[in-house]
Amino acid sequence: MLEPAYQADVVIVGAGVAGLSAAHRLNSAGVTTAVLEAAPYVGGRMATEKVDGFRLDRVGQLLSTSYPELRLAGGLDALVLRPFAPGVLLHSDGRRHRAGAQVPGRGARGALHAVRALASAPRSAQRPRPTSLTKAARPAPPWGTAVDQARLGAALGRIAAVPVERLLSRPESSAREALAARGLPARTVDGFLRPLLASLLCDPDLTTSSRCADLALRAFASGRLCVPEGGAEVLPELLARTLPHGTVHTGVRVTSVATTAVTTAEHGEFRCRAVLVATDARTAATLLPGLRVPDFHPVTVVHHTTDEPPQTGASLLLDADRGGPVAHTTVVSRVDPTRAPAGRALVSSTVLGVPPTEIDTAVRRHLSRLYGTSTTRWETLAVHHTPEAVPAMRPPHDHRRPVRLLAGLYVCGDHRDTSTVQGALHSAHRAAAAILADLGAAGSMHVAEPPRSVPRAA
Repeated sequence: MLEPAYQADVVIVGAGVAGLSAAHRLNSAGVTTAVLEAAPYVGGRMATEKVDGFRLDRVGQLLSTSYPELRLAGGLDALVLRPFAPGVLLHSDGRRHRAGAQVPGRGARGALHAVRALASAPRSAQRPRPTSLTKAARPAPPWGTAVDQARLGAALGRIAAVPVERLLSRPESSAREALAARGLPARTVDGFLRPLLASLLCDPDLTTSSRCADLALRAFASGRLCVPEGGAEVLPELLARTLPHGTVHTGVRVTSVATTAVTTAEHGEFRCRAVLVATDARTAATLLPGLRVPDFHPVTVVHHTTDEPPQTGASLLLDADRGGPVAHTTVVSRVDPTRAPAGRALVSSTVLGVPPTEIDTAVRRHLSRLYGTSTTRWETLAVHHTPEAVPAMRPPHDHRRPVRLLAGLYVCGDHRDTSTVQGALHSAHRAAAAILADLGAAGSMHVAEPPRSVPRAA
């Protein structure tokens, strides 16, 4: 129980990754904090359900080993990142092929030389000569030829080398419009970039700002897609566990906020020197009238188990044909064995947008085509639908929305930055820096600071 007269320098409303990371930064600067969370657990949307030895993420956003804030955020030294196999598997024209895997030592220039070499080679060297079709009737080969892969490697190599600030200064449109206007081959756009960006942004229609899409592609090109070992909940739990004892209080519902106090339903008024609202966007707007509430992308995650898993290894499988509701799927127990009991495989599949009415039937049918195996004997473990899973980032999108509303009142979360874990953590970094500057705390931090130890990649 909280004492009504308890005081802290800063009260943080919300124990998601943004609020917990901000608490770490403030505590490390000698500022006492109290984190109040209405739910009985920390983490918000980064929740993991446990069923018969399985660990089932409710939203399961993809992370990247190149996210800078995973290195900067205090409390994550023990975080283990489980990377997928390099690149992704694409299902196109009834076939699966790997794409987007960066070749060590070959940057944009090497990939560009490969494109030119292949483009100037005889056609017989680029694809098999047809035996019965005339030249006029010759169909285009499925995406994934050597030329396709080299062009893609060149594009990814170029974007990985562009500084973030230059990406953010580019003219802004929707991701869909930008892909159509940049002169990329239609085969590269439709065969790879569209399905990849839809999965990274949780946006099947690619209405997201082109600048945010560029950041997502840069993170993909610079690192490896990954998941936290043990489930999504491990990240916020590590942040909470490494804060001073008594900092985090769950089951405490805040009803109003001011610059020097918050009011709770259970414990009355909480006095402090500053308040940081670190909830989801809709709850934040309830506490801070006038705060803009964005649109959201709904996400549905369907979990199946089988004792005969598909032979796709630790790969993320995307459907370039858009032949069903599944945007991406993976045998996640191959990526992170802690997510399933011994002898069982966990297949997790993500549906973007409004799900079909008979979702399990539709997903099973689609997975059967993607994996090339029967799914009739697969057991459904859970279907998690989150209508407001990811804040939309349509243009014009301010990726640095103000975190300081006025002296003593601050806000952070993925709705203030980019709607990713990286964005949530970075907004917490900005908010903590603003609070320390306003409080005049000793050792006030700057937004750029030396990286801490890098989370271990298993």
